[in-house]
Amino acid sequence: MFSRILIANRGEVAVRVIRACKEMGIETVAVYSEADSDALHVEMADMSYCIGGPLVKDSYLNIDALITVAQKTGSEAVHPGYGMLSENPEFARKCEENGIVFIGPGSRVMEQMGQKEVARSIAIKCDVPVVPGTEILKDAKEALENAEKIGYPVILKARAGGGGKGIRVIRNPEDMESSFSQVTKEALNSFGDGGIFMEKFLEHVKHVEVQILADNSGNVLILGDRDCSVQRRNQKLIEECPAPVLSDIVREKMYDAARKLSLEVRYVTVGTVEFLVKGEEFYFMEMNTRLQVEHSVTEPVCGIDIVEWQIRTAAGIGLPFKQSDIGSGRHAIECRICAENSKDFTPAAGRVEMLHIPGGVDVRFDSALYQNCIVTPFYDSMLGKLIVCADTRDGAIRKMKSALSEFVLVGVDNNREMHMKFLEDGKFLVGNYDADICEKVL
Repeated sequence: MFSRILIANRGEVAVRVIRACKEMGIETVAVYSEADSDALHVEMADMSYCIGGPLVKDSYLNIDALITVAQKTGSEAVHPGYGMLSENPEFARKCEENGIVFIGPGSRVMEQMGQKEVARSIAIKCDVPVVPGTEILKDAKEALENAEKIGYPVILKARAGGGGKGIRVIRNPEDMESSFSQVTKEALNSFGDGGIFMEKFLEHVKHVEVQILADNSGNVLILGDRDCSVQRRNQKLIEECPAPVLSDIVREKMYDAARKLSLEVRYVTVGTVEFLVKGEEFYFMEMNTRLQVEHSVTEPVCGIDIVEWQIRTAAGIGLPFKQSDIGSGRHAIECRICAENSKDFTPAAGRVEMLHIPGGVDVRFDSALYQNCIVTPFYDSMLGKLIVCADTRDGAIRKMKSALSEFVLVGVDNNREMHMKFLEDGKFLVGNYDADICEKVL
């Protein structure tokens, strides 16, 4: 097992990884930007190093600075968290070349599955259904030509995208040129990769993903599925595990597809295979070769610390449990608490003047917030994740409403009230909702 790990990230996920490492007896090294000098992950880590200015390109995306700190501190491994460089094969390769373990599936697999157009080809090879799409597009003119063949609406996606960034739905030719430019720019700024491809945009579908955990002996476990259909501007807001109103037949077919894809590329550690579901049909969307934001909603149902076993499998430790050992039968819900104006959803910033975190059995809040901390405008707006678990879905909904009513955050505008609206919506209550629910509720 590793004795020291550098965490190449910030905020909530950095705190989450530090907690897992502390429980495992592993020392941690934090990196931070000038804007994050007072951040919680900086205080919690055993060592901390400033690596640049407030903008991510000057700090958290600076591969050379990260490698230098890892070498200087004798870190045996790097945990990339999610977002930032977590799906960047160049970063993984640089770690490997310098004798540092990248806590992920490795640069080769990341190149295959992290580049979404390549992942599509692998899915087709494995007989996993996909929606019509393209290879990487050269420019807006080629995008227009392909959109005519596929038929509107279409969706532009960044090859290295994630977290709702680098993605746009196009409904008519007039919007293609500006949208192509916007997606390319956003992809470059967020991921350092401007590659864009296109797919047919399916409407009125559910967004369901399958959580996998694999070791280097070829064992692939399914830790469950999640419904992530509650999204606004392609950003997930509420996730639940397992996905409601999903038939057992579709669920098993999706699990089988996730296993086939994982075995095809010899996947190791934690990953997520995402699908679009329409009725009894499902389509492969992408594979996230990293820890997901919403891993937290799966943990209380499956009974496994996903971050701990991500680290263990990256260190070459085999899985000691079988598929039959994985827990199920309970239901969990996660609400992402974001810093945003409650009226127009614009990002918010400010000082946390008062913070009260709800408690109780099976209530959890993953966050890097603390009293009097400053929420800056430089990074993602997610402040934390409120997670509850109960024996039934109805029980989980009641528990989440109770937890939200107890949650207090003064000084930074946030979306607590928006979540309460969803939890009182008729379609959400019966579980028969799709990715269009935001348009109807908000």
